[in-house]
Amino acid sequence: MIKYVVPFLLLVACREGTGPGGRPTIVFTRFQPTASGPDLDIYVTDSLGGHVTNVTRNPALDDDPAWSPDGSKIMFSSAGRDTTGRWHLFLMRDDGGGLMPLTSGAGSEWGPAWSPDGAKIAFISSSRLSVMNADGTGVTPLFTDAFVEDHPSWSPDGRIVFFSNRGASGQSSGHLYVINTDGSGLTSIGDTSATEETPSWSPDGRRIAFSSNRDTRAFQIWIMNPDGSSPMRLTSDSGGNGDPAWSPDGSTIVFVSGRDGLSFSEIYVMKPDGSNQTRLTHIPTLTFKLKPHWRP
Repeated sequence: MIKYVVPFLLLVACREGTGPGGRPTIVFTRFQPTASGPDLDIYVTDSLGGHVTNVTRNPALDDDPAWSPDGSKIMFSSAGRDTTGRWHLFLMRDDGGGLMPLTSGAGSEWGPAWSPDGAKIAFISSSRLSVMNADGTGVTPLFTDAFVEDHPSWSPDGRIVFFSNRGASGQSSGHLYVINTDGSGLTSIGDTSATEETPSWSPDGRRIAFSSNRDTRAFQIWIMNPDGSSPMRLTSDSGGNGDPAWSPDGSTIVFVSGRDGLSFSEIYVMKPDGSNQTRLTHIPTLTFKLKPHWRP
């Protein structure tokens, strides 16, 4: 199985080492096409979009960053750090030091998400949603079928929302599901006639932010209740928006937007009602910027 990627818009990376040098607050993936192939690295920036720093600086492909619940470590997926060429999960500090592998072997693992108490990690193992202990032991696949899962996110009470292509048909290449960590209670939520992806559960458990092409050709950021009710669109520009993630206090959503044109796609923040949409990053070169995640 190959690592699943949803390339919904072009993104570009900030000039490294600029800004006021505040505490790293947002971690994200920077993807740049090169003549020799894709270049993916993990970057951090402060809450104002300054002091953008590459913390992996490695020939390997590094993706899917996620802060630990205590904010002390970053977990991410990487391919090329061993002889298998597979994607595996690693831990590091916010400066890139203290690298430690979490998974290994012939399979591939990506898309990690910590449980709120830090005890468990949800992740994708060879395209299937799985759960393991925070030390990498006790791996438990939640599915054994042939569908593709991606982008898990935990609720405060221990449920997981995720993308899957099960049930895909017509204009939908997949949509969102909620499941318990023992594999029970699988429930489809949202608009199953549209493609809906990159879910993020709010810290208070009351809302899920996600991207969707319902009602629009370009993907937009929406929020809804965990049962799929009361959907509300937060963005509306034609450039496309995706990868929403909540701040720890639930007051802000960080996301990726292509509203500035394909050569100037950026990381933005906004309030949960869609107001105060503010550009954080300013980009000189054409790259993809993906999967921003807010430090607890």
